[in-house]
Amino acid sequence: MASGICQLHIFFFPFLAHGHMIPTVDMAKLFTTRGVKASVITTPGNAPHLSRSIQKASELGIELDVKIIKFPSAEAGLPEGWENLDAITNEVNRELIVKFYMATTKLQKPLEQLLQEHKPDCLVADMFFPWATDAAAKFGIPRLVFHGTSFFSLCAIKCLALYEPHKKVSSDSEPFVMPNLPGEIKLTRNQLPDPAKQDMGDNDFSRFMKASDDSDLRSYGVVVNSFYELEHAYADHYRKALGRRAWHIGPVSLCNRNFEDKALRGKQASVDEQECLKWLNSKQPNSVVYICFGSVANFTSAQLMEIAMGLEASGQNFIWVVRKNKNNGGEEEKEDWLPEGFEKRMEGKGLIIRGWAPQVLILDHEAVGGFVTHCGWNSILEGVTAGVPLVTWPVYAEQFYNEKIVNEVLKIGIGVGIQKWCRIVGDFVKREAIVKAVNEIMMGDRAEEMRSRAKAFGEMAKRAVENGGSSSSNLNSLIEDLSLRRH
Repeated sequence: MASGICQLHIFFFPFLAHGHMIPTVDMAKLFTTRGVKASVITTPGNAPHLSRSIQKASELGIELDVKIIKFPSAEAGLPEGWENLDAITNEVNRELIVKFYMATTKLQKPLEQLLQEHKPDCLVADMFFPWATDAAAKFGIPRLVFHGTSFFSLCAIKCLALYEPHKKVSSDSEPFVMPNLPGEIKLTRNQLPDPAKQDMGDNDFSRFMKASDDSDLRSYGVVVNSFYELEHAYADHYRKALGRRAWHIGPVSLCNRNFEDKALRGKQASVDEQECLKWLNSKQPNSVVYICFGSVANFTSAQLMEIAMGLEASGQNFIWVVRKNKNNGGEEEKEDWLPEGFEKRMEGKGLIIRGWAPQVLILDHEAVGGFVTHCGWNSILEGVTAGVPLVTWPVYAEQFYNEKIVNEVLKIGIGVGIQKWCRIVGDFVKREAIVKAVNEIMMGDRAEEMRSRAKAFGEMAKRAVENGGSSSSNLNSLIEDLSLRRH
């Protein structure tokens, strides 16, 4: 759309966690398909995770590059090289996590130096960088906010802040209705994030979250990785009732069209992609359940053991992705979470991936018939796009809100029974509940109906990003707005 001397140049600045970096790089690639020049800002420790995908884009003549700024590990009291949230959550140490968030506030000065030097036409910065609105304003640059979640969750967060329904119930387990939110959505205090319950007090982190909302209001608007057909009532509510400027441009993962693009997303996979596909090719359509809890959530050895026993008892084919934790010496922990002889018994039946999995490649395979997920928005969208029904197992962040949209609004999933929000380490689920949920999603009474609905949403997702589709049109409209603003 933009070319020659009129070409727009946009900076993309994702939060330093894989769940934020991956969709941001996809988004940057999406903008380049409209003739925009895109630059992704990151730190030295995170650059290698982006380089494969960006190198591939460059080979195709896409104008996408990386700008590096130093991460202030020493000033923040963090070990050298700890530049990604995933490294911190491996330690399950709340103090380190807060230090990490606070360290990111020190990135403002180097960001401003980049903005001054390159004078981009727009800055798309993560919600966890509230100071980015002021940084961009110094140079007259519009700042767009990327939350990395759904319209539904954005509406739920605002609803809680405006009406405080959680303060009107007598116990943590008593349900309350979310006022003025489309549909009768009920939650309990147990399911709310800690900051929403306001038990954090007036400390650095609560001030940080308030600053984030304030900077949203002062920004140019919000870009949302979603599509209108998926959650139109909430997209309308966010824009009209809450008065926020927002553009839906997703699912951004669909910018990765071929095998190589999908395989190169994020970190180096811990499994040979071709071997993984060969294993899936040997299975019947809709016969494999995929289990993955994202890049941050942690489970105890006892919970992993329970998952293993549940998978074995279910009798289903499975691919199970397990995070490899390291001890204080940086060595991988002893595997005390697998029942004796488990992998031998599961040979041909189950595949365990220790570390990073090529998730989009796996979900897009016709053999996959169900997805057990922590309800991170990237995972939900990737499941929806693949047309796969979900077993919901929320852990933290806004994941209980996402569970609501999957199970109650879209009706393409069932819960495993989690009732309590946890910080990083998930609540305990017994094997019987795992067996019940997995079997229900794969072959229960409602399995076909859910699969059919999921497949219909998958088709809508693909149409949304095609020429004339809702997301494609919204992206064109945003680029046009930015071009007009510059002139």
